[in-house]
Amino acid sequence: MRSFYFFIICCCAFLVPQTLWARDILPGPVFGDVVRVIDGDTVDVNLQVWLGQYIQTRVRLSKIDTPEIRGRCPAEIAKALQAKTVLEQVVKSGKVRLTNIQYGKYGGRIVAHLETDQGVNPGVLLIEKGLARPYDGKKRPVWCP
Repeated sequence: MRSFYFFIICCCAFLVPQTLWARDILPGPVFGDVVRVIDGDTVDVNLQVWLGQYIQTRVRLSKIDTPEIRGRCPAEIAKALQAKTVLEQVVKSGKVRLTNIQYGKYGGRIVAHLETDQGVNPGVLLIEKGLARPYDGKKRPVWCP
């Protein structure tokens, strides 16, 4: 029955213009558990959306950009792996809080401000370590020299 409702919701989503989706922001907080770190700025999180109701989704950390693991040069790949390792260490307790949640530009992924249960913002930490840059959603500069 759950898959039927999910199917109906997905079908209805195509009827709503994307410009309306782009303006939607859920202020949060929404609490969850990190399931897996994908790279330096993306994690899979199991979020509690209601009593006994959970959803797993991919979350891109807002306002930062990290190098890509499938980067263009060895230097970018090395920095990407460092960024992933740092993020794994920061979220190792697994407990996170999401705020300012919005749709990402890729289907199935959201963009949100993420903090650990200790109040650490991994985006700020990654920028301080030189493993991320501030990002406003526009064209990203290359990481290769």
